Amino acid sequence: MLAAGPGYCLTPLQPLIDATPPGGVLQPPPGTYAGPARINRPITLDGNGAVIIDGTGQGTVLSVQADGATVRGLRLTNTGDSHDSVDAGVLVEADDVLIEHNVIDDALFGIHFMQANRNTVRRNRIVSKARGFNLRGDGIRLWSSHNNLIEDNEVTAVRDFSLASSTDNRIIGNIVRGSRSGLNMVFSPRNIIERNIFDQNAAGIVVLYSDDLVIRGNRIQHSMDVTGQALAFKDSSHVVVEDNDVVHCSVGLQANAPNDPENIIHMRGNRFVHNVTGLYFYGENGGHVIHDNRFEKNLVQVAVSGFMSARGNDWQGNYWDDYVGFDRDGDGTGDTPHERYAFADRIWMETPMATFFRNSPVLELLDFLEQLAPFTAPELILRDPAPRMY
Repeated sequence: MLAAGPGYCLTPLQPLIDATPPGGVLQPPPGTYAGPARINRPITLDGNGAVIIDGTGQGTVLSVQADGATVRGLRLTNTGDSHDSVDAGVLVEADDVLIEHNVIDDALFGIHFMQANRNTVRRNRIVSKARGFNLRGDGIRLWSSHNNLIEDNEVTAVRDFSLASSTDNRIIGNIVRGSRSGLNMVFSPRNIIERNIFDQNAAGIVVLYSDDLVIRGNRIQHSMDVTGQALAFKDSSHVVVEDNDVVHCSVGLQANAPNDPENIIHMRGNRFVHNVTGLYFYGENGGHVIHDNRFEKNLVQVAVSGFMSARGNDWQGNYWDDYVGFDRDGDGTGDTPHERYAFADRIWMETPMATFFRNSPVLELLDFLEQLAPFTAPELILRDPAPRMY
């Protein structure tokens, strides 16, 4: 037996790992074992849902440094508390590793990939330490890691799910809730984000300097923080955003102008419903392609910053629940374009501090009067020449 810290007297796991030959399977007897531990040979560590590894509050609970290792059926808990050393439930510094069916809790960081490639992380449940957003660690963190599959995991109450300088990964079928960012990508091109649920996070998917992404079939909901963007893009080009449901967020999608006229964001088949603002553009010079989306019951459908306009984007075939035209020939397309003008709402678009008063009775009255008898020519924000009727 080993005294592994104040109040602990646990059997250490490391001797059992060291006694397992390469290619072997280690199935420890049910119980609680002391970490930290390290796998440095290609073995399978299988807890069968009955083994706990307690990090005793010291550093990372389990480090995987061998290509081809498997970690499954464990509960990994009680990491250290250092952001500098990235104390995690599992640290992966190897390739072709399988991590599945584990529970990781009371872990500053959940699973941390460091220059690790072609790994699979499947059906794990991850919870950080109980503290405020900024004092937690990331639930899943990829740093300079490529061609990994992250699927069907449940990540709750962490800081972020983050990718940094990581390419060609697939993030599929995960649930992330109660965190700061559902997914945060920095300098991480060519990733696929598909069929995930991002629920009650401060922000949904945040993309910085990451090109050639596919964001498809996700549901992003209840991001109602003051800056609660469901989808946020900065200096990211040639991104496909399609068939996503964006529901009850402060901002459905926020983006700046494309860096290159040929590299744009393609938005198609998305549904923006019950958001405060459906789409928000800043530094806008046009260029994005916005086709066949649905805008329903948003407080403001489209907003722009300052004196900008979104009419330079390619708007086509979107459904607008505030469209006032007709379809006399019955082809499913409005007979006249859908046009969005800025009346009194230009006040809060140009003066962000005035946003607090948006939809107040005074601004509602002013907006009504502006539409009834404009004091100045209103600014055309967008024109969809062929709006859908249903």
